[in-house]
Amino acid sequence: MTDDMREVLLGILAAGITAALGWFARTYLWRRGLRRRQRFFGLLPHADCLLVVNRDPAAADWSVARRDVFALLELSALIKDCGANADIVTHDTALQGFGERTEFCVGGPASNVRTAAHLQSLLPGVVVDLSAEPGPGRAAFTIGGERHLMEKGAAEYVLLARLTAGGGVETRPVFLIAGQSGITNQAAARYLARHQSRLIRRYGRKGTFCLLLKVLNSAAYGPDVVELVGDVTRAATTRPPRTGDAEDGEPESGARSGMDTQSSESSA
Repeated sequence: MTDDMREVLLGILAAGITAALGWFARTYLWRRGLRRRQRFFGLLPHADCLLVVNRDPAAADWSVARRDVFALLELSALIKDCGANADIVTHDTALQGFGERTEFCVGGPASNVRTAAHLQSLLPGVVVDLSAEPGPGRAAFTIGGERHLMEKGAAEYVLLARLTAGGGVETRPVFLIAGQSGITNQAAARYLARHQSRLIRRYGRKGTFCLLLKVLNSAAYGPDVVELVGDVTRAATTRPPRTGDAEDGEPESGARSGMDTQSSESSA
């Protein structure tokens, strides 16, 4: 074997070793990232999770509003990436506790009783104006004494939360998406999918968080322009003091666990 042939063979061998090491490194990093996502979402391979949706109030028969369907598509892609399976159920048929299976709950408590229960149990600091009469305060969020008014098509708010009950390792989280309009639900689901890596780094496997997002100029930009107003976890998870007018054993305003009166297109 000549020296030239030996150098060619060594070069091919070195290139093969380098390619193999690069492939193993990329595979390792991809698998590590996948495991982190699976732990964060509580979605093990082939595990089942719940997609809880409300019903379109504008429809006579059972149906899901168009914007909520888009939100479900965003979440379904996320679930598929983790190798899990999803069961879609309506809010009034999901009669079970939480913690055994990961749950994605979409829609506000005015039309989703499951969301109302989660807010009452896990986010008692969220108060929403549920008045049916049109007005500037309709569907407004009050969190930590600060009120966030909805401007239809211009500035609309949505809560994106990861909630857990208890500290057990096997407890599965509830991801709550509750907005002032249907398009905000889609925007929050898209935000969760796009920013999952950042959320995982910040909140980790067991972290509970509640983010307040603002959807800007949805009439022109749809669900794509989203601003993070802030992390309102402490205020949302702290039950405010009861007023003297509230009777013992009754909620203060009827909106303690709820929020959201929607237009016919909205289903939040």
